[in-house]
Amino acid sequence: MDAVTAPLFRMEGVSKRYGGVRALEEASLRVEAGRIHAVLGENGAGKSTLIKIMAGVVQADQGLMELDGRKVAFPTPKAANGAGIVCIFQELSLIPDLSVADNIAISDPPTRFGLIDGRAQRRLAEEALARAGAEDIHPMAPVKDLPLSRRQMVEIAKALARRPRILILDEATSALTAGDVAKVFAVLKRLRTEGLALLYISHRMHEIDELADECTVFRNGRNVATYKAGTKTGKEVVEMMIGREYSHVFPPKPAGRDRTTSAIEVRNLSWTNRLTDISFRASPGEIVGLGGLDGQGQRDLLLALFGVLKGLSGEILIDGRPAQIRSPRAAKGSRNGMALIPEDRKTEGLMLPMSVRDNLSLAALGTVSRFGVIDQVKEAKAVEEMVSLLAIRTAGTGISVGSLSGGNQQKVVIAKWLMITPRIILLNDPTRGIDVGTKQEIYQLLRRLADNGATILFYSTDYDELIGCCDRVLVMYDGAIIRTLEGADINEHMLISSALNIQTEGEARHA
Repeated sequence: MDAVTAPLFRMEGVSKRYGGVRALEEASLRVEAGRIHAVLGENGAGKSTLIKIMAGVVQADQGLMELDGRKVAFPTPKAANGAGIVCIFQELSLIPDLSVADNIAISDPPTRFGLIDGRAQRRLAEEALARAGAEDIHPMAPVKDLPLSRRQMVEIAKALARRPRILILDEATSALTAGDVAKVFAVLKRLRTEGLALLYISHRMHEIDELADECTVFRNGRNVATYKAGTKTGKEVVEMMIGREYSHVFPPKPAGRDRTTSAIEVRNLSWTNRLTDISFRASPGEIVGLGGLDGQGQRDLLLALFGVLKGLSGEILIDGRPAQIRSPRAAKGSRNGMALIPEDRKTEGLMLPMSVRDNLSLAALGTVSRFGVIDQVKEAKAVEEMVSLLAIRTAGTGISVGSLSGGNQQKVVIAKWLMITPRIILLNDPTRGIDVGTKQEIYQLLRRLADNGATILFYSTDYDELIGCCDRVLVMYDGAIIRTLEGADINEHMLISSALNIQTEGEARHA
């Protein structure tokens, strides 16, 4: 092969099966130094298996891998790291009880006289954090005290500390704030100029448009196309991913919704310095969005409503009656009928080693039990109904939920709470890190639930979702609701200007 055109890394004819399930089939990929190569595809398309083979986590059944033109195979992640291939997986690998510095240096800590050199380790962590654009994170801070977005930045710093030649990022920005995403983009662009090869996996098409040089699309375990970034329309890319014609249309919003009754009303709700004088009401059948830049109190509000936070002031009314919601148990009880779909399905929504069946019935044990004993027939019927309702793709309800694709795991989280037939559903960025096909299914489900009388409070970091799904949007800024948008005002311009607390021209004229 010509030395000028030879890629840094090449994969040809790589296949992997798990029992009767084909994860990869004759896959190929070329990764060049100094380029950002995006890998696209639905959940279950083979992307995760591809990067796990590259990173030495699993072994291919057949096929060839070459690094610098030499045949390679990585029996362990340590072997892949030693060759300069480092992966940042979507599931964080940090140990919460250790410090940031301990986590960054955990695989190869600096030593002195046979002992870990604490000062050298701290310097290593500081350098790695600076290289990741996260200088504000203290290297001695316990990871468990950091919010999810900051943990993700530590994960990126940990990878960069290993001085990779090929850096693989699997949904590495899905948990980040907008500010952190901008910093990561700047870091990735700088790494590209330094000659690193970057393999970038994301379901956020605007990120691909901004970063990628080349793109490869996977579908059903095969790579179906490789093209230069910017040469395909978003519609063309999505149709390659799902293998059929695609029209990105949200379910129609009903006109003339009756808002005379309220399912939930919040009056002057405050909490420490994070929530300030929150007041709103939502009616049965409404999907009410929470907008604004990430970190403006949206997640705190959902946790407050679900009884997680202590020390609240203000009042919450359910069906017009004052409600005492001092715990999640009280929130989900029959009197209040709430469900919370959490932000992080891996750590907050699922028990990954447990079966699909056990995860689905976990929130509804009281309804499928009699005198403290689970009615297995009743449980099996309820679980199968949920699997069918949400089209959860699984080889069986007895398999580990951790073996499902990300999109199907998210469906299990939602289905788990639908088992209790909630009247008020709180959604915390529910489509983060899942593919476009599954997103459409969730949009359809939310509208169907609302049409059947549920009240939905929906936080999303995706403006398109707020525009396409919500009947109203409450825009939050610095812990307060500063604007309510509805009708034609739910558009990108109004959402962004409101999120930044900028007065629009029309408002200025009427001020």
